Amino acid sequence: MYFIMPLFMFLCGLLVFSFNYNHFLVTLLSLEYIVLSLFMFIFIYFMFSMFDLLFMMMLLTFWVCEGVLGLSLLVSLIRGYGNDYFCSFNLLQC
Repeated sequence: MYFIMPLFMFLCGLLVFSFNYNHFLVTLLSLEYIVLSLFMFIFIYFMFSMFDLLFMMMLLTFWVCEGVLGLSLLVSLIRGYGNDYFCSFNLLQC
């Protein structure tokens, strides 16, 4: 019963990530939503199996670094292009 909600959250995050790809910010938010659902799933699993939560702290540190890297990419794209639309990025330009 407890594992259904994180699984539903994970599937909703994957659907948003795969079908809504106009804005870079929306894709980053859906990736963070997926990470949040994975955090809930692993936390519930560790609580039921009585594991040590040190591994959760390491995972949380990596996930925060991933979020900061995504936000820094978003800021650099907005400063360089003026918006976060994927259609306005010219990837062939050096």
